[in-house]
Amino acid sequence: MLTAFKERFWLPPRAHGDVIEDRTVGFIELFYDLVYVVVIARAAHHLAGHLTWRGVGEFAVIFGMIWLAWLNGSIYQDLHGREDGRSRTYIFLQMGILAVLAVYTSDAGSDTGQGFAATYAVFLLLLTWMWFTVRRQDAGRWASTTAKYLAGMGVSVVIVTISVFLPDDARVMLWALFLVGWIVLSFSMRRELGTGDISATESTVERFGLFTIIVLGEVVVGVVSGLSEATRDFRVMATGLIGLGIGFGAWWTYFDFVGRRHPRADAGVLWMFSHLPISMGIAATGAALVGLVEHAGDQRAPTATAWVLTGSIAVVLVGLMLAMSALADFRRLASIYRPLTWVVAASVGVVMLVGWWRPVPWVLVLSLFGVLSAVWWFAVDRWLRLPNPDLALPGAAGRSPV
Repeated sequence: MLTAFKERFWLPPRAHGDVIEDRTVGFIELFYDLVYVVVIARAAHHLAGHLTWRGVGEFAVIFGMIWLAWLNGSIYQDLHGREDGRSRTYIFLQMGILAVLAVYTSDAGSDTGQGFAATYAVFLLLLTWMWFTVRRQDAGRWASTTAKYLAGMGVSVVIVTISVFLPDDARVMLWALFLVGWIVLSFSMRRELGTGDISATESTVERFGLFTIIVLGEVVVGVVSGLSEATRDFRVMATGLIGLGIGFGAWWTYFDFVGRRHPRADAGVLWMFSHLPISMGIAATGAALVGLVEHAGDQRAPTATAWVLTGSIAVVLVGLMLAMSALADFRRLASIYRPLTWVVAASVGVVMLVGWWRPVPWVLVLSLFGVLSAVWWFAVDRWLRLPNPDLALPGAAGRSPV
């Protein structure tokens, strides 16, 4: 019985190169992502009550660490996981650790920083072991690549463990350097990682889209939280409902022109990390909407709230520019994407001008919704001008033009 269990239900991880191209996201992965809903909500809730330079900085660092944890766990399952008991056990172990991490996330920049760091170090230690089990199977060119990545994981465990014993400010600074180090490491390995493993899997593209939906939920949470705390008159309700339009606009633009589209094999790392500013900006937008809805009756939007909201949307737009430039469709559909990139860049400036203008809250959110709508309408106009618009839809790269 034990032998049969091991042979059928406790298999080793898939080696590098053993890609399941038509693989779809499984129920266990959807369950895994739900834990991140809680962790991100805790971080966004703290930002909603601390719209200061320090609060924004702490949120950016902590969200980056959360996103990096999700990236590592998700990519591992997509490239090396199976539908067996071993993979499920490791996912449930991660979920248990992440549940504890959520407890410490809200005040991770100060009071609960030690608990956050200690829990995060345990999470990294588990991931390091998981990647080590892959390393034992790799050979040839994959052996050196996995060894380099595994070394990065080991150093990460040491760095985050050291941060447990540092003062609050020094701890957050070390976390920021930790994030920068991971970005540098990933881009230094872009040629080794650009083998088609990432761009060849539908499930990886789908997984990033699902995570984007998770953070878009924070926009809804932000509006509902603001409406719950404020006196619900016409102006407050209008501000909140128009604020939802910001989330709708971000969803529309992302899933029409980035989501479900594959990156180029040589730009997979850029495509992945472009989702960090997209996700972070959307989550911060939800946090800023809480305060904006609460102050819907003011003559002008609060300064900090206006800047955090518009700055967050600008970050999302920059991330969308990076993501679009990494797509295979960026070259195939150059007549759409090249001018769209310039329009998105111009919209960043317009969004920041709206923040500087700082009008009454309902006008502020309506203006931002108008900017996102204009970007989408421009792209649709370019799309409809194609001889065969259907060939610009996601997944149409291999279709016959007939």
